[in-house]
Amino acid sequence: MVIDNMLLLENAAIRSMSDVLCKQYKTDILEGSILIKDGKILEVSPNIELPQSADCMKIDVNHHLVMPGLIESHCHMGITEEKKGQEGDDCNETVHPITPMLRAIDAINTMDAAFADAVRAGITSANIGPGSANVVGGQFAVVKTSGRRIDDLILKFPSAMKVAFGENPKVNYAGMNTSPVTRMAIAGMLRNELVSARQYLQKSEWENEDFSLHYEAWRPVFEKKIPLKAHVHRVDDIFTAIRIAKEFDLKMTLDHCSEGHLIAQEIAASGFPAIVGPDLATRNKIEVQNVAFKTAGILAQAGVIVSVTTDHPVSLIQSLPLCVGLCVKQGLSMEDGFKALTINAAKICGISERVGSLEPGKDADIAIFDDNPMKIFTRTLMTLIDGKIVYRDAAVSDVDCGKIVIV
Repeated sequence: MVIDNMLLLENAAIRSMSDVLCKQYKTDILEGSILIKDGKILEVSPNIELPQSADCMKIDVNHHLVMPGLIESHCHMGITEEKKGQEGDDCNETVHPITPMLRAIDAINTMDAAFADAVRAGITSANIGPGSANVVGGQFAVVKTSGRRIDDLILKFPSAMKVAFGENPKVNYAGMNTSPVTRMAIAGMLRNELVSARQYLQKSEWENEDFSLHYEAWRPVFEKKIPLKAHVHRVDDIFTAIRIAKEFDLKMTLDHCSEGHLIAQEIAASGFPAIVGPDLATRNKIEVQNVAFKTAGILAQAGVIVSVTTDHPVSLIQSLPLCVGLCVKQGLSMEDGFKALTINAAKICGISERVGSLEPGKDADIAIFDDNPMKIFTRTLMTLIDGKIVYRDAAVSDVDCGKIVIV
């Protein structure tokens, strides 16, 4: 029996983030091996024996930590490019407050240096989309972090519809002699848009004389295939977002959620998950005066599904594990920290059937670290996406007789 296109990670300290495997082997850290075939995980086990005839590359992990590739659940990487000023800034279409038809995939530049930084940090997926200048900003996309052609990197598109409450839309349209300039107008304009979109989508095909790309963009939202991605910082904005999502019976994520720790029980009761951050940034706006690393832990303790965001480039993408580590320092449990970086982020982004844990059938998106990635001195030794090595540290040897050894 010859097994082609195989990769075996052996002698690994595996943090699978899989409830099934943790229950099966009665441990969070499994000493063992991971077998990969054609970019997918084939087996995770304490001991994997291959036939002598198997054609298989092997990586001796040397008991370092192997875990799912990290996931950034909200950022603007490749849309707001580093070092390129206005020429590389495609984040906000600041001439009309309602733009649901805009698609992140039409503006993501994979040549942005942030993609390489993400890979070096062990980040294998990122949820990328428009900014928060508009009441409705457009469609997000979850993409893999290594490659040139954005169409080849898409993990899920669309992944969310961006909506924004509070300071950003108010400030952007102030002085333009057009709405919104108040929080009332933001909520009113969003409701009006949702009503119009629902009316359009409820019409049968023969009743809709004119196809509307504008309103078609709302179809996956009303079909509950993707959530509203609500930019909310203040308590009142969080409650308004929850109120509107409940009115229209829509899924939603609470992004930033800076004052979420003040209303943790109410957020938990809403059932909506939170993407917390960026906390590693200045309090440069009125509505972020209460931003704190303790927010993630308080929300998680209340029962909210939590992930953490850098909001790159507000904080740099490679600081993601450090941001989670600072949340752990301020009360988030270590286990919830690992979840925030992996399976929780995957669930929130709607991609947990593909990534977020190391289980048979899932994409072989894997990060290997020399210690807990939430520690500041921890190095990423190797990053794999779809079973291919896309980054390796100097501590990783060259291939020798079909085997790579991490020292």
